[in-house]
Amino acid sequence: MGQSPSVPGNSPELTRHHSRSFSITNRFTSSTRKKAYPMIPPPSPPHQPPQPDPITKLENKYNGSILESVYPDPTSEIPDECLAHIFQSLSSGDRKRCSLVCKRWFRVEGQSRCRLSLNANKEISVHLPSLFSRFDSVTKLALRCDRRSNSIRDDALVLISLRCKNLTRLKLRGCRELTDYGIAAFAQNCKSLKKLSCGSCVFGAKGLNAVLQHCVLLEEISIKRLRGINNDGGSESEPASEPIGPGLAAKSLKSICLKELYNGQLFGPLIVGSKNLKTLKLIRCLGEWDRVLELMACSNSTYCNNENNGLVEIHLERVQVTDFGLSAISHCANLEILHLVKTPECTDLGIISISDRCKLLRKVHIDGWRTKKIGDEGLIALGKNCVNLQELVLIGISPTTTSLDVIASNCRSLERLALCSCDSIGDLEMSCIASKCSALKKFCIKGCPISDNGLEALAWGCPNLVKIKVKKCRDVTKDIVEWFRERRELLIVNLDADEIEAVDASASEAGGVQEDGVDFPAGETDVTSVQPAPVRSNGRGSLFRAKFSILFVRKIASCALRRWSAGSSNSNDNQ
Repeated sequence: MGQSPSVPGNSPELTRHHSRSFSITNRFTSSTRKKAYPMIPPPSPPHQPPQPDPITKLENKYNGSILESVYPDPTSEIPDECLAHIFQSLSSGDRKRCSLVCKRWFRVEGQSRCRLSLNANKEISVHLPSLFSRFDSVTKLALRCDRRSNSIRDDALVLISLRCKNLTRLKLRGCRELTDYGIAAFAQNCKSLKKLSCGSCVFGAKGLNAVLQHCVLLEEISIKRLRGINNDGGSESEPASEPIGPGLAAKSLKSICLKELYNGQLFGPLIVGSKNLKTLKLIRCLGEWDRVLELMACSNSTYCNNENNGLVEIHLERVQVTDFGLSAISHCANLEILHLVKTPECTDLGIISISDRCKLLRKVHIDGWRTKKIGDEGLIALGKNCVNLQELVLIGISPTTTSLDVIASNCRSLERLALCSCDSIGDLEMSCIASKCSALKKFCIKGCPISDNGLEALAWGCPNLVKIKVKKCRDVTKDIVEWFRERRELLIVNLDADEIEAVDASASEAGGVQEDGVDFPAGETDVTSVQPAPVRSNGRGSLFRAKFSILFVRKIASCALRRWSAGSSNSNDNQ
């Protein structure tokens, strides 16, 4: 009777009481333990070197014999020469991936690599011994360094020359730490060099003369923006550079390309002394070149009567040359390719002298630069004498139906024709081309006052035509593309609609210079590009800026509308 009522074991009161007492006890014991026995971190395990994977262990223990029986190499029966030939048909990235497959592929890929392109920063110098121990068969090497980094120095180039004595091609770009000493030492070790290309370097005439003296097999040399060549007069702190060439390499040299040189006349002895020269390119080199061309042509024409065929290709772009220089070039009777770009002092007389003697011309590019000094007279002589003409590019000159009729009638092998910024080319001239140029395959026209009717006549009259490219012809519409699709499905028509809409009628009246480009598809005898003049501000860039500004205004307006609508909806909800 006096006993308290029994409480079941699973009652909530008992559970609450036990949980409360357990939490208090646990809190007390934990705090006491912390004060009496502080926590000591467990000792760290001793450092162990990384263990190789099981396959590597088996390779080290059994020398790969067990692995070869379990995982046989499917390419083990292929000789190393065949495997190397397979690697040569792959891209650079695929070759790198293949070299990681196995040790044999790594070895064969390194020994079979002939081309190598390296970032020639100063930091790569310490890795050169290991690199060329693996790639010990490199014959074509490219060393490039950007303008914000320090390039390799002479000691690194000498090390490369000792490791790659069979080097045949060397390309240097932006290696501003190399001097004449390094280039001379390289030339003494790599006497099998056949092609040298350097740009934006600072070594000078002494280094080049060492190359021309020791590399007796040199066939091609390309120099661009070489800063080590000084003025003829020089100064007290910077003496004048010595003439370049000819050297022993002049007997084997076949191609000379000079670009953007302040004192390119120093290469005069090399140009004149190269008796087997086939290609000469002078691009944006200051100074008068008539005298050099005269000496070169006389030497070349006298020598070619006995042993070789003389010059075949000449490029003159933005250089100071007159009709006197063109008359000297005309002595190269075997000339086949002539590029005359932005030489304002050349007239019809120079073109006539070349066409009278160089009757084997196949490719002719003439950029008159809107000077109107080259016209129908020179083109008529070209059409009458150069009947083997296959490619003709006319920029900034004004041919008429008279000259076009002579060219189309006599040059039956004309396959590629480009007319750019020719104000005299209209639908009538297009009809003349269509009726006479039966062998025409590729046609490019830019900035000419033609219409859809002129292109239709061209399509009906040229049965072998495969591609038409039209740029900045404002009277040509997009409907002509659909017309071509219906009547000549195999004909490719490239119509630049954006540039057509962006043409300003006042551009030609203002007398400004526009950019004229000729772009034929890649091929063995195709034209790559012609870059005559800087772009006007009313061209494609202005159209892009106009579209960008419109889109920017629309974006701001849409954002403002969304904010306004969101604010009005919030105010309505609050009400």
